[in-house]
This record gives sequence, C-alpha cells and structure tokens, in this order.
Amino acid sequence: MSTYLTILGFNSAIPTINSSPTAQLLEMEERSFLIDCGEGTQVQLRKAKAKFSRINHIFISHLHGDHCFGLPGLIASFRLLGRETPLHVYGLKGIKNMLETIFTITETHRGFEVVYHELDKDYSEKIYEDSRIEVYTIPLDHRIYCNGYLFKEKPKDRHLNMKEIAKYNEIETCDYHNIKAGKDFVLSDGYVLKNELLTLDPSPSVSYAFCSDTRYLESVIPIIKNVTVLYHESTFLHDLKEMADYTGHSTALEAATIAQKAQVGRLILGHFSNRYGDLTVFTDEARNIFPNTFLPKALEPVKIEKMYVEV
Repeated sequence: MSTYLTILGFNSAIPTINSSPTAQLLEMEERSFLIDCGEGTQVQLRKAKAKFSRINHIFISHLHGDHCFGLPGLIASFRLLGRETPLHVYGLKGIKNMLETIFTITETHRGFEVVYHELDKDYSEKIYEDSRIEVYTIPLDHRIYCNGYLFKEKPKDRHLNMKEIAKYNEIETCDYHNIKAGKDFVLSDGYVLKNELLTLDPSPSVSYAFCSDTRYLESVIPIIKNVTVLYHESTFLHDLKEMADYTGHSTALEAATIAQKAQVGRLILGHFSNRYGDLTVFTDEARNIFPNTFLPKALEPVKIEKMYVEV
C-alpha cells in the first residue's frame, strides 16, 4: 500500500485565480487525512477526485483564516452528502467554539458527530494512533499558537517467502498471519523453521512532516529527524528575513537549513507570499543548502517512499 500526498493549495494569505490557500490530503495505509483547510478546499478535493467519505480526521495547524476558513463549509457539505460517521477535528483550543458558533448562527444541522481534539501543549505529543499509523504534533513559532504534524507508519509485517514456504506441506494458509508477524514455525517433528527463512524483509515504513507557519525553529529538528518527506513553509526569500521574523514565517534558505539538519529525504516548499510571480526563485535559494528541494504541484499526487519520491 503506497502513501500519497496531494497538495490542494499552497499559497499564503489569500486565494488567487491560479492558487489556493493551504490544504493537503495525505493518503496513508488506506486512511485519508486532511491537513489544514483553507478557503475553497472542498472544490480542490473535488478536482482531485478525493472520496469525501474517507476523510475521518482533519488536522488544523492554527486558526488564521488561510488555514481554516474552508472548514465550516466542508463540514456542512458532509451533512448534505449524507455523512453519518463521526468526524475528528484536531486544532488549537477554541476551534470548537469557532465552528459551533458558526453552526448555531447559521442553523447548520449535522447528522453526524464532530469530535474535537483541542490542542494547547508546547511540546510534541501523540494525538492519534491506530494499528498502522501514529500522528504527533510539531510545536511551531508563529504569531499565534500553531502546530505542525508528523505522520508515521508503524513497522510493517514481513513478506512471505512463498518459494520456501511451498517446501513444507504442514504450513497452511491460516499460519501466514503469525509468520508475517515474525513468528517461527514448528514442524510436527519439533524442528523449528526460523522466521527469517520463511519471510523477506518488510517494505520500509515512511513518514511525512508538515511544518506550517513558523519562524526558523531548530527545536523541530529532533521531532522530524530522518522523515521521508518534509513540507516546510517558505513565505519569503532570505533577503526579507527581517519581514519573515516579524510576521512569524520562514525563508526558503531557513526551510532548507531545517531539512539539512534533520537529514530528511526530500523537502517540499510552500506558503509563498503573493509578491513572488516566479516560484523557482525559492528552489534556487533552497537548493544551495538542500539539493533535494521541490516546489509543490497543486492536485498532483506525490508518492512518498524511501529513497525516491516522485514529485
């Protein structure tokens, strides 16, 4: 099962004719996670042919409008589409009050439960876990409380070595689960078949880190160390570092420095100021520090895998 990232929007502040505010769809281990939800996100989801019913968890980095103003409309559309399953929303303390106030004033009725997970910690914490995936917060430094998110696949089961297994009639299909889980197999005569004989190495687990609006912040480095792919905001070029610091943002050079120090696999930049027409200036600056840097391509799925990432 492959992991895909679809960047729905990546510009800062306001929508334009050709670009949308921050929103991403991460499809990992048959789960669909929505990360941020700027204005127009549901339109972008339709363009991406995403299945709305598979989105059960939405992670909001902070409550600036270009990261969350699409959320009330999306939730209202879920109701119109007949949703009945619970929706989990993660975000800054206050997100529940914001949404519920909108729903109350507009008399938006829901046929499903919205489960709020309000965040206020200044350290990284695990906020989601199932049998295959873990999600952690990445505390950032913006003008208001802001988190990034780290998505990690758990270690995967080993692959069956069917050529070797076929040599032993005693091994039946019902035994495959235990063998894939790493257990040895004991023959009827007591001989132990070691697991490494019956299996092949598992596919490597992958990880994805989303660093939303933030000043340059080295405390994120141990949290995102060795991630497969890092998305890091780069609102300005480094000649405007003073403005970046003042507004709570990073430069392309700073994003690349974080990627280099964290030894990530690939870096994708985003959240560009609308003052820039040609976005290649961002990769030109960043690649001097971290060569494996790329621009986002809206609505084009990125396959995330070890050693190689299609961008």
